[in-house]
Amino acid sequence: MTYNSIEVDHLFTFSADLVAPIIIDNGPQGTRAIIGVLNGTFEGPKLRGTVLSQGGEWATMRPDGSGKIDVRLTLKTEDGATILMSYNGIFCPQADGNVSIRTAPLFETGDPRYVWLNSIQAVGIGATVGGFTSISYEAFALK
Repeated sequence: MTYNSIEVDHLFTFSADLVAPIIIDNGPQGTRAIIGVLNGTFEGPKLRGTVLSQGGEWATMRPDGSGKIDVRLTLKTEDGATILMSYNGIFCPQADGNVSIRTAPLFETGDPRYVWLNSIQAVGIGATVGGFTSISYEAFALK
């Protein structure tokens, strides 16, 4: 697949249910939202599994309504490998009450079946669903 002259491979489709955010208003870096993950799934051509509840997002909301994303999630593949997925990115509010999401995931694992993930720079494109009750996005590996 080629996207505006950038070649990518589809890694997986990701979706997760979210815990209601804890808001820390007017901190020195801005308003923070801490959002936990209840559960989720990911599925792609080379890996699939579940999102464990150990992890979440620490978002910083900006005065213009956009925000910075800082996420750490634990993925468990269907064959038992554990993978840390961390990413930063940007979210922007949409007219329907959801937010669009653009991220740059990185992966860490010691499982020999998935060490190929350790050298990938990925991009994610998606949105929240139902406000901040769930999230869904597509992840792609840059070639």
